[in-house]
Amino acid sequence: MGTNMRRSAMIAVAAVLLSGSGFAASAGECFMKAGQGTAGTLEGAKFQVDEVLLQSTDWGAWAEWMATGKTSGYDFGKRKYKCKEGGLGYECTGQAKICKK
Repeated sequence: MGTNMRRSAMIAVAAVLLSGSGFAASAGECFMKAGQGTAGTLEGAKFQVDEVLLQSTDWGAWAEWMATGKTSGYDFGKRKYKCKEGGLGYECTGQAKICKK
């Protein structure tokens, strides 16, 4: 992992920890989440946003998504991103509707 990716990952984790990450959701419950990511590529910055969205929802869902690309306990809805060049390459904010299955 390059220096920029490590730095981006640390920023994302810090943002989640500072926001009081995670809570127990009930089946059928939906909520909107928002996050920010920074990376050397546009795709990487969007990936960072997705990580923050899942980390702030459920660390188990994030771990499953990282390992398999799936979130079996949640419907991880379509994400909306706003991105610009800056920082370490690209900075994106994004949001998604996430529902507990």
